[in-house]
Parts: sequence; structure tokens; C-alpha cells
Amino acid sequence: MRWFKLLVRRLLVFALGAVTVWLIAFVIFDYADRRLPVALAVAFTYGLAAYVILPRAIRTGLKILQRGRVPSYTITGDGLPGDPVNLVLIGTMRQLRSAFAAAGWSDADALDFASSWRMVRAFVLNEPYAKAPFSTLYLFGRGQDVGFQQPIGDSPRKRHHVRFWALSLDRAEQTLDTPSFWLDTLRPSDDERVLWIGAGTRDTGFSLTRLSFQVTHATDADTNEERDFIIGALQHSGVVTNVRSHHPSERLFVGRVNRYLTDGSVAVAELVPP
Repeated sequence: MRWFKLLVRRLLVFALGAVTVWLIAFVIFDYADRRLPVALAVAFTYGLAAYVILPRAIRTGLKILQRGRVPSYTITGDGLPGDPVNLVLIGTMRQLRSAFAAAGWSDADALDFASSWRMVRAFVLNEPYAKAPFSTLYLFGRGQDVGFQQPIGDSPRKRHHVRFWALSLDRAEQTLDTPSFWLDTLRPSDDERVLWIGAGTRDTGFSLTRLSFQVTHATDADTNEERDFIIGALQHSGVVTNVRSHHPSERLFVGRVNRYLTDGSVAVAELVPP
């Protein structure tokens, strides 16, 4: 019976893939090709396929194949392992934004067609773009709630950056080793004191994502160094307190919160009220 269920899931994913290819090649491109010059038709089809259709199709396929699995990392739009969680800050959205502003970091622009095009142009021409958008990574069943960055020099190809997902204190007290904990949480309100689960990495260049072929940054593999850099920048600005480090499977005591588990060491700090 188990093999039959697996076979059905694979057939459903195959059918989903076939429908997706048909939609891109024979509906969207055909529609654009009849109304636009070839170059614009290709660009239009690429943008719609890479940033709208393929990410949704891939996530749907993964939900079919990976039902009941608990992710170990953030997940890319392609369904591949993304950045590891390496940072937890405790406070409100206002405190979080104030902290990174004080440290000289900027909010990332929302990822849409206009910001994506500006990012591509900045990459190609190597022009500054201090608020370049982030590709979307997923945790708790949703894309990042907020992201911050600090350019390295004037090039848009290199930057320090971190994504955050809010997790309510009540939710953090629940059992972590169930799929529903990771896949079905809603974003808490901005004025609520929460855990900001962060994934910080340093961008070193640019590349294309696998499967969906979105333009994205290449990242440094040493996320521990970037975690320490982010915490150091916040400490230097005096916007965090009670900084400590937690290792895998250790209990994380934060008021009523019992623990937070990760595959690697996590830096934990409390945000200072602005």
C-alpha cells in the first residue's frame, strides 16, 4: 500500500510538471509571441515562468512528495535546502527595524518585477543598489517576514544580509518535531514580542537558481562567520543585550519559551527598546 501511495504521488508530480511546461511553452509564450517582438516575448515568458509559475508549481510538487517531513533548513522556491537558521532575536518588529537601522543596515525592497529588473540591471552594470530585494526562502510555511542588508563596497553583487521569520512565544512552546509546527504557522502581529528566527549569510556574487532559473546571489559557505558579524554589528550599536550561544538540542530559555532546536549553533540576543 505504501509503494502505491508513493507511485500515485510521483504520477501527480509528473502530471503537474507536464501541465506547467505546457502552460509556459504553449500558452504564455504563444500568447506573448503573437503580440510582442520575439525578444520581448522571451523576456516576458521568462519573468512570468521564473518568478510566478515555476516556484508555485515546485512548492506544490514538494507538498505532494514531502508530506509529513520536517525541514532542517529554510527552503528555496525550488524546494531545495536554503540558508541554515543561525540567529534568534527577541522583541517586536519596531525594535527589530530600529536595531538594524541603528547598525547601518537597510530593509530590502519587496521582490516584484520592477525590483527584480532593477536588480538584474544593477548586477550587469555593477551599479549600487543598497536596498536590492532578496529571493524568497521559506520557513513555517511562508516566505521571510522581513530582511535587512548592508552592502560590501559599492557593488550590488556582495552584501551582508539576513532574513527573519516571526514566531510567537506561545507557538515556540509547542512540540517542534511535528510537520504542522514547521508548515502551518501564521505571522504574528507587528506589535507582539516574538522570536525572530534569522538566517544570515554573506553574498559573494550572483548566479541562477536551479529549476526555476531566477537571478539570485551566490553566498559564502561560512554562515557561522556571518552570524558572528551580524551579532557583533548589533552589539557595537548597543541595540541588543543578553547575547549567548546555543548548541544543537540545547534548551533555549526565553521567558516562557522552552527551547528552539537547530542543526547548528544559534546566536541568541534580546533587542533593546528604542
